[in-house]
Amino acid sequence: QVQLVGSGGGLMQAGGSLELSCAASGRTFSSLTVAWFRQAPGKEREFVAAYNWAPAYADSVKGRFTIARDNAKNTVYLRMDSLKPEDTAVYYCAASTSGPVRTTMSFYPYWGAGTQVTVSS
Repeated sequence: QVQLVGSGGGLMQAGGSLELSCAASGRTFSSLTVAWFRQAPGKEREFVAAYNWAPAYADSVKGRFTIARDNAKNTVYLRMDSLKPEDTAVYYCAASTSGPVRTTMSFYPYWGAGTQVTVSS
């Protein structure tokens, strides 16, 4: 089992930055594929970024968001720069014990509770 606890959401103006973090426990963190998804109101949950041995990004966030992991702290981060109102969503961290990186929700059996990010125009 893997437990995930996300934090760091909040309200930010367009063009600003936020950083999310997700702490994992229960399994050897370095062996996990970790990811971020988001779900906007009225929309399906969508892939944002993931990291196994290299990062991968959705086209909508490429060049603005950065996923990073600190294996010593069992934590994955999502740095979000140049935020846009359309980035407003609940952001979820997810993990899988299998690699490589996948962009589909079904690949990830472990999920955090979600953290709200709101970007005002």
